[in-house]
Amino acid sequence: MAACRRVQLLLLLMSIVVSEVHLNDNDGIPASFKNQGPGQAPNAGNPAAPAAGASQPRRITGWKLAEEEACREDLTRLCPKHTWNNNLAVLECLQDRKEDTEIASDCNHLLWNYKLNLTTDPKFESVAVEVCKSTITEIKECAEEERGKGYLVSCLVDHRANITEYQCHQYITKMTAIIFSDYRLICGFMGKCREDVNALHCGSISTGEKDIHSQGEVISCLERALVLELEQRENRYEIKEECKKAILRVAELSSDDFHLDRYLYFSCREDRERFCENTQAGEGRVYKCLFNHKFEESMSEKCREALTTRQKLIAQDYKVSYSLAKACKVDLRKYRCNVDNLPRAREARLSYLLLCLESAVHRGRVVSGECQGEMLDYRRMLMEDYSLSPEIVLNCRGEIDHHCSGLHRKGRTLHCLMRLGRGEKNSLGATCQQALQTLIQETDPGSDYRIDRALNEACESVMQTACKHIRTGDPMILSCLMEHLYTEKMVEDCEHRLLELQYFISRDWKLDPILYRKCQGDAVRLCHTHGWNETSEVMPPGAVFSCLYRHAYRTEEQGRRLSRDCKAEVQRILHQRALDVKLDPMLQERCMTDLGKWCSEKTESGQELECLQDHLEDLISDCRDVVGNLTELESEDIQIEALLMRACEPVIQAYCHEVADNQIDTGDLMECLIQSKHQKEMNEKCMVGVTHFQLVQMKDFRFSYKFKMACKEDVLKLCPNIKKKVDVVICLSTTVRNDTLQDVKDQRVSVKCRKQLRVEELEMSEDIRLEPELYDSCKQDIGKYCQNVPYGNAQVIECLKESKKQLTQRCHQRVFKLQETEMVDPELDYTLMRVCKQMIKRFCGDADTKNMLQCLKQNKNSELMDPKCKQMITKRQITQNTDYRLNPVLRKACKADIPKFCQNILNKATDGSELEGQVISCLKLKYADQRLSPDCEDQIRVILQESALDYRLDPQLHMHCMEEITSLCAEEAAAQEQTGQVEECLKVNLLKIKQDTCKKEVLNILKESKADIFVDPVLHTACALDIKHHCAAIPPGRGRQMSCLMEALEDKRVRLQPECKKRLQDRIEMWSYAAKVAPAEGFSDLAMQVMVSPSKNYILLMIALCVSMLFVVGLLCGRLTKRLTQEQKDR
Repeated sequence: MAACRRVQLLLLLMSIVVSEVHLNDNDGIPASFKNQGPGQAPNAGNPAAPAAGASQPRRITGWKLAEEEACREDLTRLCPKHTWNNNLAVLECLQDRKEDTEIASDCNHLLWNYKLNLTTDPKFESVAVEVCKSTITEIKECAEEERGKGYLVSCLVDHRANITEYQCHQYITKMTAIIFSDYRLICGFMGKCREDVNALHCGSISTGEKDIHSQGEVISCLERALVLELEQRENRYEIKEECKKAILRVAELSSDDFHLDRYLYFSCREDRERFCENTQAGEGRVYKCLFNHKFEESMSEKCREALTTRQKLIAQDYKVSYSLAKACKVDLRKYRCNVDNLPRAREARLSYLLLCLESAVHRGRVVSGECQGEMLDYRRMLMEDYSLSPEIVLNCRGEIDHHCSGLHRKGRTLHCLMRLGRGEKNSLGATCQQALQTLIQETDPGSDYRIDRALNEACESVMQTACKHIRTGDPMILSCLMEHLYTEKMVEDCEHRLLELQYFISRDWKLDPILYRKCQGDAVRLCHTHGWNETSEVMPPGAVFSCLYRHAYRTEEQGRRLSRDCKAEVQRILHQRALDVKLDPMLQERCMTDLGKWCSEKTESGQELECLQDHLEDLISDCRDVVGNLTELESEDIQIEALLMRACEPVIQAYCHEVADNQIDTGDLMECLIQSKHQKEMNEKCMVGVTHFQLVQMKDFRFSYKFKMACKEDVLKLCPNIKKKVDVVICLSTTVRNDTLQDVKDQRVSVKCRKQLRVEELEMSEDIRLEPELYDSCKQDIGKYCQNVPYGNAQVIECLKESKKQLTQRCHQRVFKLQETEMVDPELDYTLMRVCKQMIKRFCGDADTKNMLQCLKQNKNSELMDPKCKQMITKRQITQNTDYRLNPVLRKACKADIPKFCQNILNKATDGSELEGQVISCLKLKYADQRLSPDCEDQIRVILQESALDYRLDPQLHMHCMEEITSLCAEEAAAQEQTGQVEECLKVNLLKIKQDTCKKEVLNILKESKADIFVDPVLHTACALDIKHHCAAIPPGRGRQMSCLMEALEDKRVRLQPECKKRLQDRIEMWSYAAKVAPAEGFSDLAMQVMVSPSKNYILLMIALCVSMLFVVGLLCGRLTKRLTQEQKDR
């Protein structure tokens, strides 16, 4: 061992040790030194200089310090009498006196020379050999030391932790306390640090200039300069490398007993009594006790500063901590954390030790419990005090001065910096951010929340209530806290501290210990990652998680997937990140500009991501890609949306628990929630969240996972370059419709896509906002006519239908197109299907969905029909009768009749606007003329029958006669009984009707009633028995049954029911008046009037007589004309 490489310990012979080794001198000095006084041995400065004020050297045995005149007064005043006969006891007494107690300078100098004389004499080595004989044999390094130069004792001090021999241990311990009282007694220290001491003005190394207390301050001054060097960029003094090593070596050798750090000992003597009175000295126990009380209010500032300096030295060299170095010695060697070929400055750093051993723990290696306990203490220490990390002090000085001053204690400064990092403006510089990220990795608070004292204190109440089932210190505590974020159990302070920490944990996947443990193998296999404490430029820590979640949702056909355990952890992290956009590093980085531009006012939890999704088309390309990918991921596993899942928990438990329990979601849960939107368990938050997700899905068909998977190939083949979901749905629906109409054998859209397409169409019909073109066209009208109407349950769509006549042209056209689609496919009529859901099951369970409305209409008047459903059916009938295009059955049946008889009406029509029943009115008149085709006639007969019962089903009558109905038939209209009473009222009051248009409509009704008695429900009801008795064999239609009743009325042999007879007579009078007011428009009309006239026989007889007379006249005139012509020819 090189000379002065270690601290050469100056040996004092203790009386107790000497007596045990059978030395005869009661003062502990060897026989060879009996005649040696304090001035005879050379000292460090001037070997021949006698001690000032000391007695002349005496050559007598048993020399006592107490007998020296220079120290007699101080000894009497400060030291107990029983110590006077023991030089060591006297030395300790005077050395450990109170700081405010002075001793004479002559006595101080005498003590210095005495210690120096003793420690520089090589004969003390022989005492060590005798006292520590067995120990030297056991420690090979010491046995091999060269004798006579003091190296043996230095070696024993280095290995004092391994000394088991009681006498030797006591011997080494006692003299160590003496030597460390003065830096000048340490071998080589003066030579190595002389220039630095002078340059830093840490004190003088001249004999007698400083008292004993200031000697500790010299080393303390050098220590402070050493740690300050690392915390400054400019104007810093660099201590020489050999002096640095000497300073750290001194700190290391004083690590087991705080008495040996003289400056800290005197600075913290009272604090030790206050906080650590029962803590036994040795093995660094007092240091640790004081460290734990460092931020107590009653801790003196001077002691706190001394402790901080000591901690900073530990951060530079872990061996300065006796307990840590001892506890982790085996593990450090086992996991090669102190490899010889690494630079001392690196491998000695506390951060390196922590990272190396934490890496072993995370890899599943066994690290002793004692070592892990020490690591926990020092990780907590680094989190409590930012000043122990020179990188933080150096790189974050500006941020601390401007934003975090005065928050030094209990980790508050670090959390202040974290808050700045996750703030809206991100006030941290890049270097400070990186320093914080590095510190978080070194301390690894994700593995044990107790490391972060600020978080621990803020969240204590939450952990006791929400997470009490989890073992203290378990990594799952943080996950538990995140699960209860934004719940009633969470407190505000805990919420802030938790998000501040999670912001940095989320930027390095390794900082979540559970995720790392479950996904380490997958990360190596799929993402080519390195060890826990190693980084890669190709795959930085922030990119690893992105790689993992890309593989988490792959199908087997798409290639390699994550293990089940890893996927579960990836899902857990995604759930947490959904709570706050700042927990997704890539999203925050790429969308920072857009967040400020579009979402600056969205401050509630989850609102920022929703805002970005709402403005998806407006985002910059990079941000749009990230938001799109995340939304696509959510469509497959909506449970990622933790806030939505929390809001929808009652609905999930009631209706969707089976799909929610599936490990693989594939969009089933969201589909279930959409279908359950209007259940009683659905609350407003859940409703809003589900609807928002539906709206987002409309922006890109990829956002609907089931639709994407079912129709991906069809979209690529049939609808390329179309991205918006609504456009894709229209494209595919149009293709399906065209193939159906053309009876194509092999439809172009696959079966699985057609099935999912139907689901999407049904979902879109529930909310007008899910049909963007309709919503955009009608936004103004919605604000005007449907302002207070909720969007859900298609209520706004229904409101627009009811206000159709007042709508703007653009909106009116869109609503008409929507109604046309719904009439063709009633299943898309959300309101009808919802209101009549039970009636459909009762009456139309086997009916085709295309014929659903037709089925309901046929059963409308059943006694079992629900009144609300009946009312809804009537609304749809009214809508159908406004335009033949809204009645697909009529349109098909009258395909040839409409252009033949009503072309003039079609010529006036515009696309997208109703014809207000004009075409149907036209067909009704032709029905009365018996000129329609059989299929068309059947459909018009049904319409006539329905409208005869309810005037509202006749749009022309309703439009032109509304005034008369209000004034003449108010009572019948108010009754709302669909029995034809309003029409009967109008017929009875025909003479009172003033408006010609209304009168004409009533006359048309009378005309139509001649063609079929079913068109006149009042008359049909009154004559039902008579028809059964007298006209049962006559088929209905073409006025046949009406003619039968008229003949029965004229036949005196037939007795009709009084009510029927009266109604028939009334009808005859009405028809007579109608004939006067509205003469026949053509021969067919005239013929029909004759056929249904009560004087039909008389009229026919007269017509026959007229025809006969004309025939006779014709014959006569013809013969006469023929003769005249012959005579002219004969001429």
